[in-house]
Amino acid sequence: TGSGAGITAALEGRADIGLSSRALKAQEQEKLQGIDVAYDGIVIVVNKSNKLTDITTEQIKDVFTGKITNWKEVGGQDQAITVINRAEGSGTRFNFEKYGLDNTKVVKASEQDSSGAVVQMVSQTPGAISYVAFSNIKDTIKALELDGVKPTEKNVAKNDWKIWSYEHMYTEKGNTTDGQEKFITAVTKNKTLLEKLGYLSIEDMKVTRDQDGKIK
Repeated sequence: TGSGAGITAALEGRADIGLSSRALKAQEQEKLQGIDVAYDGIVIVVNKSNKLTDITTEQIKDVFTGKITNWKEVGGQDQAITVINRAEGSGTRFNFEKYGLDNTKVVKASEQDSSGAVVQMVSQTPGAISYVAFSNIKDTIKALELDGVKPTEKNVAKNDWKIWSYEHMYTEKGNTTDGQEKFITAVTKNKTLLEKLGYLSIEDMKVTRDQDGKIK
């Protein structure tokens, strides 16, 4: 149900490892430690009936903040835009707002608890727009290019595709077991598995971000 759930489960001891696509907050860092497992791009998705193939960074800001409300304003058909958002606590939402919208909050919209629910809503709603991680792209929806750049792992690796995040595994600070470490290592080093699931392995990434999100 989102990155917050994985972190909370690890904090409360209900899970040996908590999965999350967002970094830990200051108070969470007191109890948890983590590792970057992989990278994942975040893509703008629309209903398959949408004629649009590309959108600009400024246009998505205007759409998701409510300044643009009809597809004809961005070169599409005369159709109202339905914004579909992830719920608070979603790491995908956090990273989309941070790297796609420059920390601007999305206009009040329908909120879904999971990426699967977003995919279903977009596929069933003409005029819909939302965002999902690359690993959640399905053939029932349409992924848009951004500023003329295709949403591919190769473009994420070069930072030509700007909206991407780390995937993390978190464990209790100072109390990570040998079994947990072996499992985390097995996943991190399994490049074939990561690619099959739609992620980008650490070794293939050409750039990194510091804690403020700046590219290094």
